[in-house]
Amino acid sequence: MKKLILIRHAEAESILESLTDFDRPLTSKGKQDAAQMAAFLLNSGNLPQITITSPAVRALATAHIFTATLGLDDAVINAKIYEANVDALLQLLNRLEDQYETACLVGHNPGISNLLYFLTGKITTIPTAAWAEVELEADRWAEVSSGTGKMLQYKYT
Repeated sequence: MKKLILIRHAEAESILESLTDFDRPLTSKGKQDAAQMAAFLLNSGNLPQITITSPAVRALATAHIFTATLGLDDAVINAKIYEANVDALLQLLNRLEDQYETACLVGHNPGISNLLYFLTGKITTIPTAAWAEVELEADRWAEVSSGTGKMLQYKYT
């Protein structure tokens, strides 16, 4: 059985004339929320062997807070996560190396929420800084598909 931790980036600054959507940083509240949610994940005891993140500033900062809190290697950046739909995120998961029993994906809505619903049939919108742990009825990442997930935990601020 594989496990997947889905994290939506923490709260980001509003779009300003000087910033593109991609470059929006976390707010102070977003940083605090991400640290709190990372601590909850640390206490859950199920840590990922790999964390993959969108390169957008807010997602990258969220991933950094999680990996630092969890004592993990830096997140792997994958540009395909930014603005990804379920099909793109599923392809990413299906291509993961099977050596990883638990993987973590840090991204954006609607993709992250839609992927959670696609896998589990549960939760249609994940708020900022929230995470969900999903157990997958798959021994290989290539076997992950619609309905193969069971939600184990869901945490939000």
